[in-house]
Amino acid sequence: MYQDHHTPTARRRDQQSTFRSKCTGMYLLRGSKTALLVTVHRTLAGIVGPMGDFGESCEGALPGPVPAQPTGRTGLRLLVPVATLIGSWRLAGARLWPGPTVLAGAPASPRLHPVDPADSSDPADSGTDIGTHADRISPGPLEHCLRRAAGVVRAAGAAVERRPFDEEWFDVDGLRLHYETHGHGNRVVLLLHGILFDSQMNRRLAADLADHGSRVVLLDLPGHGRSDKPRHAAAHRMDAYADVVIALLDHLGVDRAIVGGVSLGANVALYVACRNSDRVAGLVVEMPVLEWAVPSAAMAFVPLLVATRVARGPLRAFSATARRLPSTRVAVLDSIVSALRADPDEVAAVLHGVLVGPVAPTVADRRAIHHRALVIGHRLDFIHPFADAAHLARQLPGATLIEANSIAELRIAPARLTKAIADFVAAAWDDA
Repeated sequence: MYQDHHTPTARRRDQQSTFRSKCTGMYLLRGSKTALLVTVHRTLAGIVGPMGDFGESCEGALPGPVPAQPTGRTGLRLLVPVATLIGSWRLAGARLWPGPTVLAGAPASPRLHPVDPADSSDPADSGTDIGTHADRISPGPLEHCLRRAAGVVRAAGAAVERRPFDEEWFDVDGLRLHYETHGHGNRVVLLLHGILFDSQMNRRLAADLADHGSRVVLLDLPGHGRSDKPRHAAAHRMDAYADVVIALLDHLGVDRAIVGGVSLGANVALYVACRNSDRVAGLVVEMPVLEWAVPSAAMAFVPLLVATRVARGPLRAFSATARRLPSTRVAVLDSIVSALRADPDEVAAVLHGVLVGPVAPTVADRRAIHHRALVIGHRLDFIHPFADAAHLARQLPGATLIEANSIAELRIAPARLTKAIADFVAAAWDDA
């Protein structure tokens, strides 16, 4: 039957439909924008606030907190943070995996920076002669693939665990904590892992440093690896982790040690140096999480913390499946699997404790650290920006900054960085 779309009734119906569509679109846009602002500013208020000196370090001020506004359903509140997280990792993936040259073999000497680097990514500033375009011959597709495959095979073979090493436990504040000891000697190096990972991620470095005459201790912090996993946030603050490190040194009967770590472990090492300066002989700080990392860290961990609450059932089923995966004896992969096996409530406790507690020592406290320090950072990592490593190297009077080629270099092609760390450990103990 023919219907006249130009009648008053039809026109009103079309206008009402158009109005509803516009309202829905504006609601989605406003809800997404508000969700982003509230997520970022609430997290910054909770994380940066206790630090008290974000403006001094970054030479700028944060905007004031945004009052909470109705944001619609939970899905809308999570949409923008999750999309931003995926997009940021997509960007970071440009250098997440080192190229075939890095995998095949690292340069003989590390790219060391002074404590006040120019922070330039121009290859001409590195002092390396890269030649003209005519001098550089690009391999064909087949040769390129073969080189990459050969590099991956060599890296995987080198990453397989090298035993023996000792595994032991000790008790502190009612918690039973796990640690490993690689090598022997008086030069003690204590290394800490990243958040949600475990000591396995540092096993390759520990074995290499043991070959250079050091005694390397790897600790599983509370809530990680094979240590006990308390489900209250107070046990997972950075300062509480620092007290655990000192308790391990007391358990081992070690007066002084070089303390280091990656990401979370790097920040804990800084706290140990601030709170117990006499127990530290030097610092190895890889990928510190400081002021410039706060917004990105919030975008990564706040949605994960929310997911452990609203999607506990599916996450628990996923972790149960991950616990069925066999060990690969490739320590880095096993550390990743260990993170996937964690119960959502345990993950929530760790994230909650880290986010609500102080994330890093204040700038004034950092400047008071006079130990020798080796700071390692790399570019294009949205959670560990190179600016944080560069600023930390300027703040620590005895620091040297070294730029890694990628986030994975020390785990996949570690020869260059391992030599730099081994030389630093020897020099730091000589000074001590």
